[in-house]
Amino acid sequence: MSRAVSALQGVSHKGFADVAEAGLQGMVTVRGDLSSAAMNAAVKAAVGVDVPGQRRIAMNGAKGAGWRSPDELLILVPYAEAPATAAALTEALKGEHALVAEVSDARAMFRIRGAKADQVLMKLCPVDFGTLGADELRRTRAAQVAAAVWRSAPDELTLVSFRSVAAYVMGLLEVSSRAGSEIA
Repeated sequence: MSRAVSALQGVSHKGFADVAEAGLQGMVTVRGDLSSAAMNAAVKAAVGVDVPGQRRIAMNGAKGAGWRSPDELLILVPYAEAPATAAALTEALKGEHALVAEVSDARAMFRIRGAKADQVLMKLCPVDFGTLGADELRRTRAAQVAAAVWRSAPDELTLVSFRSVAAYVMGLLEVSSRAGSEIA
């Protein structure tokens, strides 16, 4: 049996902000009617939060749910729990028009930390980080690739991209965070 490894095995860079690949993260995509009682009950049972509103993320410790589109959620759980979470959501949504897919190994997660963490992503994403709320999840792009971004702590942002472009994203983050390249 193979051993799971994250896309970049925890590579990091220290600049005016610290950037790092966050390691293994359990992720499950759920598509369906986000307003249905069955969907809310399934999400609540899986991660302990209600289905979040538009462009929101709700966390309960290491578990949570983020709104990705009018019919899609990103479920976050510890890596080892992702297969069981996907199975439980599939079972709970039987009879509903829904799709559940475990996507942990198809995605990469990055953390950008420091008092100037926003500046790293300001250079890469068409997002007004000055107005990004504490519980807001934005789907956007980082340079030329699809990404999702949210504020995971007061001085920390989390970015999720496809695993296939993880090295490219880390390169962008490293260059954007180099000391001396702060936005004046």
